[in-house]
Amino acid sequence: MTLTRRDLLRLGTLAAAGLALPALATNAGPGGIERAARPLRILILGGTGFTGPFQVNYALARGHKVTLFNRGKRPSPEWPGEVEQLHGDRNQGDLAALKGRQWDVCIDNPTSLPFWVRDAAQVLAGNVGHYLFVSTISVYADGSRAGIDEDDALAAYTGADPMAETQQTLMADVERLYGPLKALSEAEARRRFGERVTIVRPGYIVGPRDETDRFTYWPHRVAQGGEILVPGDGLDPVQFIDGRDLGEWMVRLAEAGTHGTFNAVGPAQALTLDGLLHGCQAATGTGELQLTHVSPAFVERQQLEFPIWVPRGSGPYAGYGQVDNARAIAAGLRFRPLQETVVDLLAWFRSLPPERQAKLRAGISREREAEALAAWHAQVGQAPA
Repeated sequence: MTLTRRDLLRLGTLAAAGLALPALATNAGPGGIERAARPLRILILGGTGFTGPFQVNYALARGHKVTLFNRGKRPSPEWPGEVEQLHGDRNQGDLAALKGRQWDVCIDNPTSLPFWVRDAAQVLAGNVGHYLFVSTISVYADGSRAGIDEDDALAAYTGADPMAETQQTLMADVERLYGPLKALSEAEARRRFGERVTIVRPGYIVGPRDETDRFTYWPHRVAQGGEILVPGDGLDPVQFIDGRDLGEWMVRLAEAGTHGTFNAVGPAQALTLDGLLHGCQAATGTGELQLTHVSPAFVERQQLEFPIWVPRGSGPYAGYGQVDNARAIAAGLRFRPLQETVVDLLAWFRSLPPERQAKLRAGISREREAEALAAWHAQVGQAPA
C-alpha cells in the first residue's frame, strides 16, 4: 500500500492527539478483510443453510478456494463462478462426486448422524488434511450444571445401533437421540481422522438467516414496544453466538490448523435476559421498556414457551446459559457487538415476505401474551403497567 503525503500528515495528526492509528492492511481482500498467509482448498459439506454462506463469504475474502457438497436443493447464485458446487445425497450414501479429489480442509456443517461421518470418511480419509465438525452443547450428559466445559461427560446412546439411525428415526425422537447421536458423530470423526479433527460445539446460533426465530422473538418483541412479559426475574443468564462469528472463526481455525474441542458460545462476558432486552432496546431505538417479570412456576402453569431463556438452578438445561467458553476465546473466537447482531438480524427479517413476518416460529403471540399478562396481574393484584 502506497501512502501519500496527505496520508502521512493525517496519521501524524492522529498520533499526536493520542488516538489509535488505523491498521494499514497491505493484503486486503473484499470488504477490507485481509487475505490469509496461505490459501487453502476448503470443502464445505452443506454450505447453503445458515452458517455455511458466512463461511463461504469469509473464506473467499481471505483468498481460499471453496468447494460445496450438498443435495443442490438450495441454489447459491451469490457465488457465480467463484465456488465449485458438487452434488450428492449423504442419506443415500451418494458421495461419488467427492471421490478422487483432495482438499486441505473439510468443514462438516449439517451432520447429526454417525453414518454420515463414516461414509464421508471412507471417501475423504487420506484426502483431507483437517476435518472440522460442527457439533452442539447438547452432547453433554448433564445440561443442568453451570460451567459445563469441554471435558464434561457426554450423553450416552441407549439404542440398538447408532449406525442404523436415520433422519426419520432421529426426528421421531429428537429429545432422546439428538445429543447422543451428535456425540457419537464426534467420536466417529476422531476415529476416522485421528488427531486432525476440530470439534466445535455451539449453543443457540443467531443473527441474519436464522429461520428458527428463537432469538429473533426478543428484538422483534422489544421493537414493538408496550408491556412485555418476561419469564423469571430477568437475571437468568443467556448465551448465543452470531452465525457470522461462528462461521468466520471456523475458517480461522482451519487456517491456523487448530485441533481440539471448543464450546462456541457467547458473549465473552455474562449476559442476563434483562441485559439482552435492554441491548435490544438500545439497538432498536425503542422507548422506555415496560418489563413485567413473572415466575417460572407461572410460565409452566400457563404453558408458555420462551426461546433462549432457561431458569437458572432448575431443570435439565439450567446450565445452557452458563457454558464455559474460555477455551474457544483463547483459540481466537471473537464476538461482534450485540447491537450489530440485532440491527442486522432485524434488517434481514424485515426483508422477508409480510406473511412470513406475521407469524414467528418461536415465542408466544401478542394475543397469548396479553392473556398471560392479564392472568398475572389478576394473580398478584396489580394493575397492568
